[in-house]
Amino acid sequence: MGEEAGPPQEYPRQWEADVVLSDGGTVHIRPIVPADKDKLIAFHGRLSDRTRYYRYFGPYPRMPERDVQRFSQVDYVNRVAFVALLGDDIVAVGRFDRLGEQKSAEVAFVVEDAHQGRGLGSILLEHLAAAARERGLRRFVAEVLAENSTMVRVFRDAGYQVSRAMEEGVVHLEFDIDPTEESVAVARAREQAAEARSVHNLLRPRSVAVIGASTDHSKIGHAVLTNLLTADFTGPVYPVNPEHRSVRGVRAYPSVLDIPDEVDLAVVAIPAAGVNEVLDDCLAKGVKTLVIVSSGFSESGPEGREVEREMVRAARVHGMRVVGPNALGVVNPDPEFRLNASLAPQLPGRGRTGFFCQSGALGVAILETATERGLGLSTFVSAGNRADLSGNDLLQYWQTDSATDVVLLYLESFGNPRKFARLARRLARSKPVVVVKSGRNSVRAGLAATTVEIDETSVQALFEQSGVIRVESVAQMFDTALLLAHQPLPQGDRVSIVGNSSALGMIAADVAQAQGLQLAHAPVDVGAGAGPDEFAAAVRDAALRSDVDALITVFAPPVAVPGTAYARALREALQEADAAQSKPVVTTFLAAEGVPDELKVLGPDGTTGKGSVPSYPSPERSVLALARVTRYAQWRAAPKGHFVRPDVDGEQARSLVEQWLAEGVTELGDERTVSLLRCYGVDVVPFRKVDDVEAAVGAAEELGYPVVLKSTSGKLRHRNDLVGVRLDLGSPEAVRTAYDDVRQVSGIDEVYVQRMAGRGTSCVIDLIDDPSFGTLVSFGLSGVASELLGDKAYRALPLTDVDVASLVRAPRAAPLLVGYRGVEPANLKALEDLVLRVATLAEDLPEVRHLALQPVLASSTGAVITGARVSLGESPVALDAGPRRLR
Repeated sequence: MGEEAGPPQEYPRQWEADVVLSDGGTVHIRPIVPADKDKLIAFHGRLSDRTRYYRYFGPYPRMPERDVQRFSQVDYVNRVAFVALLGDDIVAVGRFDRLGEQKSAEVAFVVEDAHQGRGLGSILLEHLAAAARERGLRRFVAEVLAENSTMVRVFRDAGYQVSRAMEEGVVHLEFDIDPTEESVAVARAREQAAEARSVHNLLRPRSVAVIGASTDHSKIGHAVLTNLLTADFTGPVYPVNPEHRSVRGVRAYPSVLDIPDEVDLAVVAIPAAGVNEVLDDCLAKGVKTLVIVSSGFSESGPEGREVEREMVRAARVHGMRVVGPNALGVVNPDPEFRLNASLAPQLPGRGRTGFFCQSGALGVAILETATERGLGLSTFVSAGNRADLSGNDLLQYWQTDSATDVVLLYLESFGNPRKFARLARRLARSKPVVVVKSGRNSVRAGLAATTVEIDETSVQALFEQSGVIRVESVAQMFDTALLLAHQPLPQGDRVSIVGNSSALGMIAADVAQAQGLQLAHAPVDVGAGAGPDEFAAAVRDAALRSDVDALITVFAPPVAVPGTAYARALREALQEADAAQSKPVVTTFLAAEGVPDELKVLGPDGTTGKGSVPSYPSPERSVLALARVTRYAQWRAAPKGHFVRPDVDGEQARSLVEQWLAEGVTELGDERTVSLLRCYGVDVVPFRKVDDVEAAVGAAEELGYPVVLKSTSGKLRHRNDLVGVRLDLGSPEAVRTAYDDVRQVSGIDEVYVQRMAGRGTSCVIDLIDDPSFGTLVSFGLSGVASELLGDKAYRALPLTDVDVASLVRAPRAAPLLVGYRGVEPANLKALEDLVLRVATLAEDLPEVRHLALQPVLASSTGAVITGARVSLGESPVALDAGPRRLR
């Protein structure tokens, strides 16, 4: 292996990570340093004889000093070792050693016995493979004893193509470490299971400790304890208060360590300055999750922000997830738990809707509104400053939670927008996700430690692609949620309107058509004097029509007959027509909000179930809710799409970008731009840059007539009046004249001479950099009107083939590409291929901060590029790629 180099001063900081294990606990992963020597010896001493034998192929009871030095000192290039830390202890070690001058390395790892079976082996393999790729390695080899079936399984199940050979009881394994579709899928499935498990630990604890439980009724520690006891939590509750033997009649303990039984969840209600002191105790006790309701962290300013960061770092190193700080808390109405570990005094009714929000004050109002409108909840989390556990974690949990059918999110910010897009897109395929995104113009101070302001264009693109139902207010959220929770999704956009008021029916019809819904027939007005049976018969007839996908009933209570009679008749009519099981129904019954008792259908558990009819105080609100749900149903029914990777030379492109950044290059010149784009199969029409008239003529002769002559001034090159461009030059004289004209306008000697491309519709493809989200791909048609109206469409990375196809058809001017007024249609497949290649470049190279292809001429024969610009810079975005980590 050659002579070992001494370790550099620092390892790459991106190699550090907090990770969630398969049981929901956390550890900190980082490269080993020489100062870990004593920890490494202690770790080795805790290993069983069997584990040592499996790792070292022999007894190896003691690690000699020379081995301690060799194992703890690496060069972070040819030899790399990662340690997994829990508290101050190393609990696992993984390493690779380059094999000579090859692009291969031998990999091995060992996990402490007490922590085996938690997924540490697969996590170390992911992080080692990522580090190895950064160091130019492409292949791992491993030697494993045949009887060590667990370790063989780690390699076999990682999703790589592993070759195996056995000799004298040793299995020799080899595999390429470039990510494969299968290896990424395996890693993400494990990520989902681990992060869901950490939320499971939070919402389904067997016991709860309240650290800071107080006898003072004005303190939050008293409120949390009271709410836990009032809700009748099914497990033991342990107040922690060093000054009192009991709180609210429940025996108290001086510290969490003094509690005689296990503690799954600890609610922390002590001042911010004292929070870090409880972490060691919670680690020693084996606490899985902390809910910190205390304030005084990042919302209080820079000092509090630093305290918050240190607190989360310490909690994760100690193996715990954190909700908060400054959180309202968590709620699980399931009768098996009846958990109200929050500052909200009332446990909401049980249902099948999960809710996540950040603001504590808003959380109280949300719980009250849910109760008032009859929307039962499966789970509720209010995360405050969201320093650790976020909405993304809840999306992972709800993905496989059989008790949740609908997901509601009130988001003030995104922690990792790219990950949110991936998780929401996956979840929305099976469960609707409704989001209020506030903070369009500002970000709450308490969230500054974990977020950056995100552009509204990015948010909208993210939601549209992900199938997220975006609403503007909490009221709209509940309107939509009531329909999703109690009615089926529509199979189409054809609606029937039935009512006893022509005025209300006309309002409903106008709003429906404005929202893109189709009227199956004219609104049916049974008249103000119609009785319950006549009203119900009209509803039943509409429900049974094959050309109707959804029903809107508008009802104004008559004077003579009680409204309850109409409600019962309506419910019976829908049950007879079986519409409650096949077509959604909304109503304005008695102008009620929620589900009136007369329109309820009780589920098996006694809660308001499917088939119940939600009521709205106005036709507008009922139709708007139905329209949102219809658009979601259309998205869900549409083809999901596939992530297609064209044939590109990503490795060469990566090498070029790294070289240019190392040289301090940020704005790519023409030659570099062309060479980078060529790696992705994106070719620019041949051109030359010249600085005198004869050179322009020579370039035209070389390229072949006809040619185009363009100013090098960006301000003039794309002017629609052609002051900076001369087209279709077919002779030396025409080139000379054009050169003189352009030089006179621009005052610049340099011009571009380019081979004349065929006629086509002029388009623009851009990569737009968002400081928090990352890269958006935009597409639009060129021209003053498009620029003035902002007629561009946007999609967020990564793009499926369906995303690409929809992007080129999304601008309002897109009909110009498909034969408008008899013009020959453009080759949209060629445009889609070009967009896909640009999106692939952006996904591979986040350092490409801006790219513009303009103009792209789209015609029936294809799409040709006549201009391109690229700029580089280090990406500040937390990308949703690489080995698993908490971001």
